[in-house]
Amino acid sequence: MAPLQIIGASFGRTGTDSLRIALETLGFRTHHMRVMFSPTEYKKAELFTEAYENPNQDVDWDALYKNYDAAVDWPTVGFLDRLILHYPNAKIILTLRDTEKWYASIKDTVAKVIENPKPIPGSTDEKTLARERVREMSRAIIFDGMFKESKESMSLVDVKEDLIKAKYEAHIEWVKQNVPSDRLFIMELGEGWDRLCKFLDIPVPQDIPYPHTNTKQMFIDRVLSGNKKEENSIEYHK
Repeated sequence: MAPLQIIGASFGRTGTDSLRIALETLGFRTHHMRVMFSPTEYKKAELFTEAYENPNQDVDWDALYKNYDAAVDWPTVGFLDRLILHYPNAKIILTLRDTEKWYASIKDTVAKVIENPKPIPGSTDEKTLARERVREMSRAIIFDGMFKESKESMSLVDVKEDLIKAKYEAHIEWVKQNVPSDRLFIMELGEGWDRLCKFLDIPVPQDIPYPHTNTKQMFIDRVLSGNKKEENSIEYHK
């Protein structure tokens, strides 16, 4: 299914899971942090970490993204500079979210997962292993990597608030400056199908609202509280 046809340029907690579901609805098999917990994908966590920590090393991107033709969220965004060159025909989607709201969300979700190694309630041994491998990958790429100045301790998320917000905004500007305009689509959080489908040259799905999922509370219920009912819970923009 490789090469990638669509690459998400946004940090997590900017509507990337809603975008994943939207792209799946449009026919694209889409990679996202959530798929990293699957029985096949969690085994690639160490390969993603190695690729991030060795930026000059050759990477078999087609193997890492085998069976996917789109990729959004982390870990993908950590390799954006390399992926846009490796897949020169891929379309790039940047989802935008207010900086303050983004920071509040990542502080209460992703940061807590990385600092909290407890197994998901009711998890099996393989699920525990998957969680730990993905947690370590996330720490390496996000907090010890893209936010590396804040790596001393996860308790410093509050202390480093201004730095993390600045990195988020600087990343957005980097994307705008370095991705050719004819390849880039900038999508506001909460938008519907119309402009996205026009960009992808795909008909708008009929009678299917644009998905709105993985809200902060959904994330907390599913990941931090182990509420299985939330695993497939999806809300929609009407």
